[in-house]
Amino acid sequence: MTSPADPEVRSAPVPARRGTRPDAAPRDSRGLLLAALRREDGLTQVELCRATGLAPATVSAAVAALAAEGLVRVSATTRSGRRATRVQLAHGGALVGVHCYLDEVRVVLDRGDGEPVEAVVPLPGGPGAGQRAEHAVRAARALLDRVLRDSGTDPAAVAAVGVGVPAPVEVRTGRVAGAGVRAGWGGMVAAPALLAPAPGVPVLFDNDGNLGALAEARVGAGRGRRTVVHVALGEGVSGGIVVAGDVVHGRTGTAGELGHLTIDPDGPVCTCGNRGCLQVLAGASAVLELLAASHGPLTVPELLALAAAGDPGCRRVLSDVGRHLGTALASVCTVLDPDVLVVGGALAAAGDVLLDPLREVLAERTAVTAGAVVDVVAGRLGAGAPARGALLLARDAVLAGAAG
Repeated sequence: MTSPADPEVRSAPVPARRGTRPDAAPRDSRGLLLAALRREDGLTQVELCRATGLAPATVSAAVAALAAEGLVRVSATTRSGRRATRVQLAHGGALVGVHCYLDEVRVVLDRGDGEPVEAVVPLPGGPGAGQRAEHAVRAARALLDRVLRDSGTDPAAVAAVGVGVPAPVEVRTGRVAGAGVRAGWGGMVAAPALLAPAPGVPVLFDNDGNLGALAEARVGAGRGRRTVVHVALGEGVSGGIVVAGDVVHGRTGTAGELGHLTIDPDGPVCTCGNRGCLQVLAGASAVLELLAASHGPLTVPELLALAAAGDPGCRRVLSDVGRHLGTALASVCTVLDPDVLVVGGALAAAGDVLLDPLREVLAERTAVTAGAVVDVVAGRLGAGAPARGALLLARDAVLAGAAG
């Protein structure tokens, strides 16, 4: 994989106080500013001073130099009623984020001249069609071609493509793992060529749980927090861990597979071969199957609507999902001591019906010291989080080349 290899959980240096690095060399200033913007894009120059510890004059000079090189864009903004200078990362060419899921594909295009363009289509064949990797990838390529055509974007102008897939990705090679819980995605040797809009355009892969976490950490509900744990409640349960703006992949790329934490060793068999994984107890498929006997076939929107209307059975199963999450994630929070736990995915729209039981279990199991319970919030990016994360993956690759 061409993204930074295997970032480990490590202690980042504590930023110096504002104004304590007035003599930083230009190259040091450049690196500090780019790193700060990569973690949290769209900062004002005053916020960059705080984030880097650089003096205002040093930040101003470095921003001017980076803008002249085309690495950042500068614009006027208003913060707290005061005019300020907003600094954003720039990139040469368009960027694309793709999410191939089990029942749909989503494409996000960022041309750097406004809000990203997003499109989503269901996969022909209905739920589960995305189990066949080539089928999903070809549908994604067709959607990508349509988005480029409709926006008037030359395929050769695309600088990089990031792709999220519902399977583990080998960190060192960037390939979808040959074995895993999504056996239909094993290998995928042809995928980069299928998704490159023009010859030579780099295509980068990561697990969609990691990319959803990356997006929520940098531009969503976890923005501004150093350590973010993200869990997504979709058909199953996925997740990811982000520290100081980087995904924690672990040795093989499977760190953050929160859906396969064991809750009940004697529970139902999971697709991974183990019993009692969080996924088989808290994923949408498991919840809907549980309700089928009493409520008949339901969709997730129908489940959420019934719960909001006070249906006791629907509220009970969503409350149980929250408790299962708390049981599974208590150990994660004890080990990592994260700043925030972001809950995303379709079931997160249940709100406090699900989140309050989660908070209660975490308080029971992790409150080692007073006030130490992790902040639990709902995600902000919805189903589009993995595609937005794929866009960030593409941007990181381009900026790494430009800044290197």
